[in-house]
Amino acid sequence: MARPLRIELAGRLYHITSRGDRRENIYYSEADRLAWLDIFGQVCSRFNWVCHAWCQMTNHYHVVVETVEHENVGSGLAIQHSLIWMVIKGE
Repeated sequence: MARPLRIELAGRLYHITSRGDRRENIYYSEADRLAWLDIFGQVCSRFNWVCHAWCQMTNHYHVVVETVEHENVGSGLAIQHSLIWMVIKGE
């Protein structure tokens, strides 16, 4: 079953989570975790998000972000996921 569409509004808080396929690990080393944090920080700056909380587990993460100016959660997540894949997977 597909998840419901995300309603994006400026000035709102969003709890975002992402899990590895089949609950597989998404971080393989401390360097992977640090790379994720660096990329996440860049995405927050680029899209003017305010991060209120984040948590990294071995096979998933949670973040709580606030969109300050406009609706851009989907765009930011797409860029973050593609950059993380390239850095962690070495592509």
